[in-house]
Amino acid sequence: MPPLARRWGASLLIACVTCFILFTSHRNLELAKLKFSSSSSSSTAVNIDHGARPAPTPVSIRDRLQRPPQYPVTKMRQLPTGTPSKLPTVQTIFGPESDNDRKVRLERQFAVKNAFRRCWNSYRTKAWMSDELEPVNGGRKDTFGGWGATLVDSLDTLWIMGLKDEFYEAVAAAANISFESTSLPEINVFETNIRYLGGFLAAYDLSGDKRLLEKAKEVGEVLYLAFDTPNRMPQTRWNFHDAARGERQVAPDAVLLAEIGSFSLEFIRLSMLTGDSKWFDAVQNIMEALQKQQQKTHLPGMWPVVVDARRQDFGRHNQYTLGAMADSLYEYLPKTHALVGGLLPMYADMYKASMDTAIRYNLFRPMVPDQKDVLMTGMVLVGSENGKRVTQLRPEGQHLACFTGGMLALGGKLVQNDTHVHKGEKLMDGCVWAYKSMPLGIMPEVFHVLPCDLIDHCPWDEEKWKLAVVDAAGWGLSDDKEGDLHNANKIINHKRLPKSFVSIPDTRYILRPEAIESVFLLYRITGRRDLPDSAWAMFQAIDSNTRTELANSALLDVTVKEGKPPMSHSMESFWLGETLKYFYLMFSEPELISLDEYVFNTEAHPFKRLVPS
Repeated sequence: MPPLARRWGASLLIACVTCFILFTSHRNLELAKLKFSSSSSSSTAVNIDHGARPAPTPVSIRDRLQRPPQYPVTKMRQLPTGTPSKLPTVQTIFGPESDNDRKVRLERQFAVKNAFRRCWNSYRTKAWMSDELEPVNGGRKDTFGGWGATLVDSLDTLWIMGLKDEFYEAVAAAANISFESTSLPEINVFETNIRYLGGFLAAYDLSGDKRLLEKAKEVGEVLYLAFDTPNRMPQTRWNFHDAARGERQVAPDAVLLAEIGSFSLEFIRLSMLTGDSKWFDAVQNIMEALQKQQQKTHLPGMWPVVVDARRQDFGRHNQYTLGAMADSLYEYLPKTHALVGGLLPMYADMYKASMDTAIRYNLFRPMVPDQKDVLMTGMVLVGSENGKRVTQLRPEGQHLACFTGGMLALGGKLVQNDTHVHKGEKLMDGCVWAYKSMPLGIMPEVFHVLPCDLIDHCPWDEEKWKLAVVDAAGWGLSDDKEGDLHNANKIINHKRLPKSFVSIPDTRYILRPEAIESVFLLYRITGRRDLPDSAWAMFQAIDSNTRTELANSALLDVTVKEGKPPMSHSMESFWLGETLKYFYLMFSEPELISLDEYVFNTEAHPFKRLVPS
């Protein structure tokens, strides 16, 4: 083991354990426990199941909401005023569409809409008002407060797809949800913010239905209680029952960067719509603290995966990534700049500084057989050797990290940086390549590849790849190269590794949206004519392999080459709220949810941008 690796050993182990504990519940990535029942498959009749769900007695936070805060804000920041700037145009100008191109596009759009309706009808008849439908047996489960996550997450998708009858039925049901009580002891504040608050805000921005703004305010008031701590930093994994009892709260000393840094879009939009600056103040308290320490971390420009909210120490740890556990903080920087029409320059400044660092340290070119010039983003570990900072890249591919292509392209347009757009395009190409490389045509959750030695010249070296496979498997390399290559072939066959893939530690596909998100954004930004076909191939692969009798299910293993891939019996709300929405918009007219009028939150909920009148 190299000296640097030994020095990192103990601290890295501690950091990894901390990250693992947090990561296992982040974005609900844990494998769902398989449960089977005698529930019948869906029928054509629409019969809503209003049966009672066995659950613990809900706890109400209403009394706490009516009391003054334990740690009141001493000086409230006010929403910025003034005329918003005319930011650079994001979307490209699309030329005339031929009759055949329009026919093909509409056929694809119709197929996506049918997939959505099929899932929605199954949710409506078998899991109405629950957080999720169990797509294999037709059961239901509550994973996000028991407040109807799939219902709220799908509101704007219903509107965008023109399903107005279903939309107004869902709004009427959502109006009766009480966010003041839940039977679940712990609430993920981040997930509640992006799914529920984001869902209501976007649906209101699209429809103007005031019931939705009232529900957004209700969710906002509940979430605001999680910020009632001595330093006004939130409890991101919030003990709802303790809060209901009036117990004093403190911010956690170990919190995921994404979970504390991804409130700006929703909170600022809520303040803009209500005229109440308290949510703006809450998020600025976080973002100003992050900005102050941005150049003081171990990797200046970026922040580590785990931060200390209690002591407001945002630079102590040594793992830096654009991927899981940090992702949406970086995503929200250029998007908040767009939301407020440039009235808060700090967000553009923070975005540019963070991407300068990420492009230098996190982005890498993987070695691929056809020498395709694509990029991926990995994890960077920071240590020291002889008193000097040393960085080490972990060349990891994540499906979740596929959002980075769209983020850089969008951010590059907004701050007029063509390098960002170019890098974003290559990152998106890397995700499309990963989809095409797998036997099912679906990218796995996590995999490792071999980074190129030179960014501009990267010939394929099969022997080098195979030796890396042996090393990654922990078999160790010997002096017998032929023996090592023989072992490599056994590992490749046993683990079903496509060429370029050194290992695939997480073979799942959980109906994620990030790849099609970036394909959609790059298509709207560049107009590349090959992207609709790439998106359609992705949709066909996903729908055909994840389809159940009722809906679509997450998969346990996308490396299988024969037979139906095993399913994990889960359909998170983002399948309807994000993935199918992006596929639908991919095959829609570019004026539908224009990127120059709207900005998407990390759950694909579009908010109206502040633009000059």
